[in-house]
Amino acid sequence: MSVPYERITVAPLVLLSVLDHYERTHTPEGKRCVGVVLGDASTPVFRVTNSFALPFEEDEKNPDVWFLDHNYIESMNDMFKKINAKEKLIGWYHSGPKLKASDLKINELFKKYTGNNPLLLIVDVKQEGVGLPTDAYFAVEQVKDDGTSTEKTFVHLPSTIEAEEAEEIGVEHLLRDVRDQAAGGLSIRLTNQLKSLQGLQRKLGDIVSYLNKVMNNELPINHAILGKLQDVFNLLPNLGQPNEDEMNLRNNEVVNHNNNLQKALTVKTNDELMVIYIANLVRAIIAFDDLIENKIQNKKLQEKKTKEYEAENGNNKQKDDESVAAS
Repeated sequence: MSVPYERITVAPLVLLSVLDHYERTHTPEGKRCVGVVLGDASTPVFRVTNSFALPFEEDEKNPDVWFLDHNYIESMNDMFKKINAKEKLIGWYHSGPKLKASDLKINELFKKYTGNNPLLLIVDVKQEGVGLPTDAYFAVEQVKDDGTSTEKTFVHLPSTIEAEEAEEIGVEHLLRDVRDQAAGGLSIRLTNQLKSLQGLQRKLGDIVSYLNKVMNNELPINHAILGKLQDVFNLLPNLGQPNEDEMNLRNNEVVNHNNNLQKALTVKTNDELMVIYIANLVRAIIAFDDLIENKIQNKKLQEKKTKEYEAENGNNKQKDDESVAAS
């Protein structure tokens, strides 16, 4: 079974609802809260726009023992249909932070409500690191290489946080209230840059850990992942070794004449600056053209007013002459 979706988009309202559910029910440490997600699954981009909480209990020692209120799901789903018929039951969520043994069985239960493969959205309500707090999964049939029977497993899909215009306004007001007013704009920008670099470092660490496990035969080779990594490496600047002829030079001359890293970064920077230069040049030409058009329009308007003034003065003079002649 293949997943017919490219990525998952989650509305900020869903994150706030899950966090409110977790805090309001005073969920103990080590346990999780469970709920239903609503949205639109008719396009390749799977949109999660709303959610509601569910009564849920599970045994910590035995993962096969858990309870979900089916009647509550059906009643709440019927009421949400009356409010917004476009939002349909498309899956479920839990506060994780990771997958658990009973997730596949719970996921199978939600099939009778969704009609197709339901979405499992894990929202990390106590996020300590950087990055998005959401992980999206779909259950698929995994075909084994040894020819044995297939089994269900979860496949991870990329997820993003996207808001509509009304939600963006609400989120901006919320961030304005919780943001440190004493911090300046530069401080906020530097903090965001630091968080981005920390997220990049964590991702690179995950890549190194995965490749080491593949080399040590702890994980099977996944050619799709290796292909993605190769694409990433192909986008990096060329940091090759100096040419053989240049290697015959003295070390200091090699450093001075051919610093491949410096050359690659310079080329990349020049390419980006060329685009910025052309854009500024085009903007300046357009502004200069608008200025000329404005001057021409002003001149035509001034000439028109002058002609009207002269014509009016000529008519008044003619009337004065006629009155003098008549007297």
